[in-house]
Amino acid sequence: MSITQNSLSTEVAKIHQRLAEVCPECTSKNLVHDYDSGETICGDCGLVLYEQMLDKGPEWRAFTIQEKASRSRVGMPTSYSIHDKGLSTSISQIDRDAFGRKLPQSTRLQMWRLRKWQIRSRVHSSTDRNLAQAMAELERLSSKVSTSPPIREKAAVIYRKALDKGLVRGRSINAIAAAALYAACRKSGSPKALREISEASLVDKKDVARCYRLLLKELDFHMPISDPLSYVSKIAEKNRVSGRTQGTAIGILRTARQKRFSAGKDPMGMAAAAIYIACLQNDEKITQKDIAEAAGVTEVTVRNRYKSLKKQLNLEIPERGRF
Repeated sequence: MSITQNSLSTEVAKIHQRLAEVCPECTSKNLVHDYDSGETICGDCGLVLYEQMLDKGPEWRAFTIQEKASRSRVGMPTSYSIHDKGLSTSISQIDRDAFGRKLPQSTRLQMWRLRKWQIRSRVHSSTDRNLAQAMAELERLSSKVSTSPPIREKAAVIYRKALDKGLVRGRSINAIAAAALYAACRKSGSPKALREISEASLVDKKDVARCYRLLLKELDFHMPISDPLSYVSKIAEKNRVSGRTQGTAIGILRTARQKRFSAGKDPMGMAAAAIYIACLQNDEKITQKDIAEAAGVTEVTVRNRYKSLKKQLNLEIPERGRF
């Protein structure tokens, strides 16, 4: 009887998940969540998908900014980038009371002991210790390569999935964390290279790449194809290329994509070659060496992509830019 109930609840959960994403009547994704009535309604055909939806907002109402500020509550929201999701409290290391006065010696010793046991209670299991170390490494990596908080949250979710599947056992925590951050950047379309993340994590590039391929295989991820357009501003910023030249480079890459010439090519190399061509066309003095160093590729790659783009797109290059 319990097995039947479990299978029935699983089917109901799957149906609710499917209904929450798309309308079963008209297959529309335009869903409206009415929190006053607790219903989810299709915005196209008007079908009520399900009702009695939980409202996670506050139970009070506020009509002005002053009322909203006075009725707001303190406390950080739950976060996957914290090993306990931010649900526990932490004792500060500031040995002062609410009035700013220094605590006496006996109270400071007591707070030190409380702080020590509070940290031990938060990471009492091996999984919690693993997560604590991994989330600290993810936070360090994110600040080092300058990624946004949503990407860090996505990387934390990927690492938690890998931990649940047992992929971390026997492998380096730093390597899996770096691979999870790179996967999150790829899924979010952030122009971060694998070499850049591996250098920041102090882990060999081959180890990070191996862990990244493991995550793709075991977690069944489908990564989007990298767009060379997302790397233009990153390369141009390091070489102080003007906005006009960046626009020219973007136009070259869009033309190459329309003619299906950029398929199968390294996006970083394509972006570097397009910027070099745009600099030549707009008479901006920049060398292939500078662009190659900013893009993290070799000068041979920039030169080969330059020749291919020039030939395939019939581009007019000034005389000094020819080989």
